[in-house]
Amino acid sequence: AFERSAIDPGQWRGKKVGVFVGVANADFGRHIFRSDQEMDSYAGPSKASSIVANRVSYCFDFRGPSMTIDTACSSSLVAVHQAISALKNGECGLAVAGGVNLVLDPAMSRALRAGGMLSESGRSRVFGEAADGYVRGEGVGIVLLKRSFDAISDGDTVQGLLVGSAINQDGNSNGLTAPNPNAQVEVMKSALESGGVDSDSVAFVEAHGTGTPLGDPIEVGSINEVYDRQGKTWIGSVKSVIGHLEGAAGIAGLIKALLVLQNRRVPAQANLRNVSRRVNRASKNAKIAIQSQHLAESGDLWAAVSSFG
Repeated sequence: AFERSAIDPGQWRGKKVGVFVGVANADFGRHIFRSDQEMDSYAGPSKASSIVANRVSYCFDFRGPSMTIDTACSSSLVAVHQAISALKNGECGLAVAGGVNLVLDPAMSRALRAGGMLSESGRSRVFGEAADGYVRGEGVGIVLLKRSFDAISDGDTVQGLLVGSAINQDGNSNGLTAPNPNAQVEVMKSALESGGVDSDSVAFVEAHGTGTPLGDPIEVGSINEVYDRQGKTWIGSVKSVIGHLEGAAGIAGLIKALLVLQNRRVPAQANLRNVSRRVNRASKNAKIAIQSQHLAESGDLWAAVSSFG
């Protein structure tokens, strides 16, 4: 991330650089404490998720806020939201934000399968008639954030501009895993308002889109209610390609959205033959990209990213 941004991390040693990392998986800690190896002084601290962010600050001698954030599958986007707040408040001049997810222990997979959340076919078919659950994925995604005028004046390589973000909670809903569509609509509208962006100008929405028969239609319906562009807003989900990165899912969606804007092209949704009838009913105006779609060749392009946890 530093190389791509043309930033020398050595020049930030001892300075206010914030580190915000989303982690929602405790596999490493379970693995350490289940192993037969003798416990040493590192075993206890290494089990704590806080060490993920703190170790980065330690290695690079960054002195800004350093925190690991767990809001389940939205962890890495909430990390980005917190990084933006820290930059606005002057708590740091540069922020490292993102998430990481590694599957190192079978316990969580067994639990998710028992709950009927994982795909029996082993394929993520987001928005599809054959969608039967999500597929766990591994990965790490990181972005470097600065205030826009600082990045431009410093001559950094700028990949995109984040203008608004918002977080909320479902409150009391039908259950732990049942999304609240009203809360989804509220948080999307709040993000648009915080960035001063008209919903009609958003050409692409990267959905949370896990590939579940319950969640996908509800989210698409919420997106359709907010982004009413009369069939000009495209929806996609990177989870069909790389799986659900859980704590790192949001940052994967953010990076994908940046690539969509830079290439002015929405890739075809993978593993999708027939759009679910429930999704079709929910998406009156927004459309699923069954085939690759080109966006406007010139002018500003806006995208939105949705993540739930």
